[in-house]
Formats: sequence, C-alpha cells, structure tokens
Amino acid sequence: QVQLVESGGGLVQLGGSLRLSCAASGSIVSINAMGWYRQAPGKERELVATITTSNMTNYADSVKGRFTISRDNAKNTVYLQMNSLKPEDTAVYYCKAYHLRYYSGSSLRYNYDYWGQGTQVTVSS
Repeated sequence: QVQLVESGGGLVQLGGSLRLSCAASGSIVSINAMGWYRQAPGKERELVATITTSNMTNYADSVKGRFTISRDNAKNTVYLQMNSLKPEDTAVYYCKAYHLRYYSGSSLRYNYDYWGQGTQVTVSS
C-alpha cells in the first residue's frame, strides 16, 4: 500500500519559518503533480500550492511570496518552505498526490488523488 507521510509541522511565532516535507512510499510507479492543502478549524480545506513533475508551480494568493513548494521526483517527496508565517496560516496541512499509479500485490492501481494524514502548523502572535 502507498503512504504519504507529512512531517515538519509545529508551533512557531509570528514571522517565523517552517519547512514541511511529504514523502510518498510504497510500490509507486508514478505520481503526476503533488500539492499542499490546509484546513483551519471551522473552515473548508483549501489549496496552498501545487507542483508538477516539470516543476511548474501554482500558489494560493494568500501565500504567494511567502511559501515555496519544491519536489524531489527521485524520492517522491514534496516540500513546502513557509516563511513570514502569520496566525492565519494556522491549520492542518495535508499533502496530496495526483494521478498516482502503484502496485498493490501484482495489480496496478490508479488513484486520481491520494492524501496524507496531515501535520499541524500553529502560528502564535
């Protein structure tokens, strides 16, 4: 089975930085784009940033200029460098893999999207 495991979350003060990582493991054949989403208490999950295999990126307006997404295709890992953090960035951050192909036993499987379990980011003022 495939797992997406996020790490790097925690508590940081206003203006601080954190770097999130998400490593995909398992019998992975290919992953298309990868992305980060976040969900604050009482709010819907929202897109933070995405990155394709050719390193084309897309960011939510609220994080442009502060967050940087990157990936290591060989390691099936995506990163999110978060600078100048604000209290409104407080949320659970989720990693997502798009168009995931992997083996389950001898069967080739496909998932349009596949999620990690999330990591908490808290920014104090």
